[in-house]
Amino acid sequence: MPTTFNSYSRLIGPLAAMLLLAALLAGLQASGLAFWQGLFVNLGIFVILVLSLNLANGFTGVFSLGHIGFMALGAYGSAILTLPLREKQSYLPNLPGWLAGVHLDLVVGGFPAGFVLATLIAAALVALIALLVGLVLMRLSGHFVAVATLGFLVIVRVVLFNADNFTRGSRTFSNVTPYTNLWWVWAWALLTLYVVWRIKASPYGRAMLAQREDRLAAQAIGIAVMPPRLLAFVVSAFFTAAAGALYAHFITSFSPTVFYFDLTFRVITMLVVGGMGSISGSVVGTALVIALAEGLRRVEDRWQLFGMSQIILATIFLLVIIFRRDGLLGQREIALDRLFARRRPAPAARAGAPPPADG
Repeated sequence: MPTTFNSYSRLIGPLAAMLLLAALLAGLQASGLAFWQGLFVNLGIFVILVLSLNLANGFTGVFSLGHIGFMALGAYGSAILTLPLREKQSYLPNLPGWLAGVHLDLVVGGFPAGFVLATLIAAALVALIALLVGLVLMRLSGHFVAVATLGFLVIVRVVLFNADNFTRGSRTFSNVTPYTNLWWVWAWALLTLYVVWRIKASPYGRAMLAQREDRLAAQAIGIAVMPPRLLAFVVSAFFTAAAGALYAHFITSFSPTVFYFDLTFRVITMLVVGGMGSISGSVVGTALVIALAEGLRRVEDRWQLFGMSQIILATIFLLVIIFRRDGLLGQREIALDRLFARRRPAPAARAGAPPPADG
């Protein structure tokens, strides 16, 4: 009975956090404050991005600089799939026939079924691309894989600029239906958090962490390096693409220039500040950087010190790397499941033994 109680009590912390989040989102939605709603939508999208990058970078030690390319593909893929048929014929007249007739703009009883399906399709296709790319790149290590994934980002950017029939090239891709809201973003954020946590606690997760610390030692005791790296790369690409779809259906207008170095290093900053290898650190680092950036932006606008926020954030990034290389949390986790767990009595008390004599 105590074991059963303790098992159930571990659920109270996560459930309390989810209820608190739901109450916060409901209050924001009822308030009608567009600024704060938009801020929390952006926070949720960046939480997904940082968690996904942490899975690929923090758990395996393979430093990828190309994940925003997956976000761009997810954004364009879902946007094309959800364009209504009439708008698609006039807006993208040169689409191939097999794609021109697809319009996942179906809404059933207020539920955007087409949007959900388009997001899943886009994310699955991006995961397939990540699998093909990862079969080659995940064999590399160190700065070689960082440069190679950066090359992938450049390739995606060039393709998006030149695929006029699909992406309108350098022109703004607009007319995207605004399906994304607070609930969709944070539902995906919680799903990403749960999947990444389950992977970290699995044998694959332990293999990722082992080969990150010492690849040769891990191989020496029989741990395969390629499968856990590839799993992390593909799963992180799936959720990064889903974040891209959410982003596209939130801002409704974007171009390839959005998905490049600025966004890449913003996500990396959040990851490094929070702590690579820590799921809790991903959430904390994202929240801190967004809050700090928003506060600096207000000061910047008030005093017309344009560019100050980027300089301060870059300085903080450098200071963290120099003085706290592991980030705020390092590899530690905030154990919500232990907040309400009943402490087990000391061994002597459990056995009914007398306390030890003094001296």
